[in-house]
Amino acid sequence: MSTFKAPKGTYDLIPPESAKYLAVREAIAAPLRNSGYGYIETPGFENVELFARGVGESTDIVTKEMYAFETKGGDQLALRPEGTASVLRAALEANLHKAGNLPVKLWYSGSYYRYERPQKGRYRHFSQVGAEAIGAEDPALDAELIILADQAYRSLGLRDFRILLNSLGDQECRPVYRAALQDFLRGLDLDEDTLRRAEINPLRVLDDKRDAVQKQLVGVPLLRDYLCDACKAYHEEVRELITEAGVAFEDDPKLVRGLDYYTRTTFEFVHDGLGSQSAVGGGGRYDGLSEMIGGPALPSVGWALGVDRTVLALEAEGVSLELPAATSVFAVPLGEEARRVLFAKMTELRKLGIAADFSYGSKGLKGAMKNANRSGARYAIVAGERDLAEGVVQLKDMESGEQVAVGMNEIVAELETRLG
Repeated sequence: MSTFKAPKGTYDLIPPESAKYLAVREAIAAPLRNSGYGYIETPGFENVELFARGVGESTDIVTKEMYAFETKGGDQLALRPEGTASVLRAALEANLHKAGNLPVKLWYSGSYYRYERPQKGRYRHFSQVGAEAIGAEDPALDAELIILADQAYRSLGLRDFRILLNSLGDQECRPVYRAALQDFLRGLDLDEDTLRRAEINPLRVLDDKRDAVQKQLVGVPLLRDYLCDACKAYHEEVRELITEAGVAFEDDPKLVRGLDYYTRTTFEFVHDGLGSQSAVGGGGRYDGLSEMIGGPALPSVGWALGVDRTVLALEAEGVSLELPAATSVFAVPLGEEARRVLFAKMTELRKLGIAADFSYGSKGLKGAMKNANRSGARYAIVAGERDLAEGVVQLKDMESGEQVAVGMNEIVAELETRLG
């Protein structure tokens, strides 16, 4: 037993369970790669000010949940709590927006960190796959990303998720709504922290999950009633494009999400089988974020989907993923000469893309065949001195138990044929 354990609120991904997470990441990434999105990877930590400016100094993420620290050199850094600010920072630093091909379309996959009260579906270390389309203001981009996420979830076999959709307006109409919302909130019986939040960013109060707050929000002004004509037209086109693509959604006038940078389109993917942590992903348009972190005006839109919560959603629906076999062929050598010969055959099979493993160590036939069974291999190749003398190996079908002798020089081609 090890002296050490994984830190509180974290988890280890261990075979065979880890194969589910890899399959989910691949399924989410596949439609993005097929739609012009290139892969980007950013550091696990950034300048703390990047998140304070971009995510928002009044958000819970920055005020309560961010892992911030000072380096030996005196730099103020933070483990990344989300991906968008980092990706936009990297795109600006590399001048991708100056290459002349806007939008810059990027996707990423990685680990993120928030100091939260651990519970099922909410961890201090979690995994996301995200996508960002940087540098273009177009309802078709917003619709594209929502459709691609829907496609990814359905390719995994998920059915019981819902897409919530709203518009948060822009710099023209949101200030008018902000003032009306603040007037309403000042008349409620709210605690000091919530009142302070209402003065800094009143939309965040709409996102408060506490019943005591939500009960008082009956009759709260809704942003949709304050949208300017341009935002109304933009939002309607997003809705029409999604509908024409056959993707169902629900209008949610209270949806604001937890980050300050969103403008206009905002959306969330929820799964009702996950209890209180029902959001499996979400995103929206963030037309002013580039300027917030010192860049030029670059209207952009993106999302992030939680790998952990997607796996939980699959389990809630009882969906079993069709995962490729970790091992298709397992070699069992009996004797030193057979070890050299079968090891060479395993190398040949691997070069052909066939998953092959080998009985390592000095195990007898019984122990080696137990390992072959545990590996999940469809076929085992067994060879001893007599087999080598006759120029054959024994090929055993691990499902049927049938065993046949196959020529040493024919075994690779035989397995290629059988495994298709």
